[in-house]
Amino acid sequence: MTIERIAIIGAGTMGHGIAQVAAQAGFEVVLSDVADELVGRSIARIAANLKKGVDRGKVTDEEMRAALSRIRGSASVADSIVDTDLVIEAIVEKLDAKRQLFSELDRACSPETILATNTSSLSIAAIASATDRRDRVIGMHFFNPVHIMKLVEVVVAPETSQGTLRSALDVVSRIGKEAITVKDVPGFATSRLGLALGLEAMRMLEQGVASAEDIDKAMVLGYNHPMGPLRLTDLVGLDIRLNIADYLFEKLGSEVFRAPEILRKRVAEGKLGNKTGEGFYKWE
Repeated sequence: MTIERIAIIGAGTMGHGIAQVAAQAGFEVVLSDVADELVGRSIARIAANLKKGVDRGKVTDEEMRAALSRIRGSASVADSIVDTDLVIEAIVEKLDAKRQLFSELDRACSPETILATNTSSLSIAAIASATDRRDRVIGMHFFNPVHIMKLVEVVVAPETSQGTLRSALDVVSRIGKEAITVKDVPGFATSRLGLALGLEAMRMLEQGVASAEDIDKAMVLGYNHPMGPLRLTDLVGLDIRLNIADYLFEKLGSEVFRAPEILRKRVAEGKLGNKTGEGFYKWE
């Protein structure tokens, strides 16, 4: 099916970024969260991002106005999904919460609507099992910051149909991103590889091998990574990385994914990275 109208449930860091790139690509977008204040704040962030693009000559003033005109906010999930072709969920990385939302979406959406999750590691099949449309559930894992990062990891569960996959890949292409298609296994491709590197960097820091800055510099200058694993963890969120680590350790049983104490301690202290002002670095 051709996708023209997209609803994004969850107006946080990922949700507002997905809404921005979808609106810039010409889709009609509804951005939803539990409170009008949250939605309004996220739309203001989108406007600020686009204004920066205008100031840097990457976006025209006309393009900015057109993109903003295509975004509508709503504090009602039921309102946001009316006549929607695709719903992208971007809520908390908790399986129970996602399954509950997908069950509600399944009952409320048109039978033709595709349901996508932005999960970075959780089972697509487990999420889809809360619905009666398992063939129309797929993973669309975007990366932060969404308006800059080029990749979308498209995750196919055993019952995901080829038509659903084609529709998801078409959306990715229309928003100017590159897609990879992976099977529904714990951590997929990107989280599994990225987390293994990030957790080992934390263990090195814990053991006093080198400073956070030097560990990151090793990967940036020695391996041409655009960002070191500890700084990246700060941007992703230490709490999110801990949740993923615990999930992968449970599912895969590999010591590679056992969360180091330094990560658990910082999360317990509320040092979650950029969003709280401190993680492995201090942030303005």
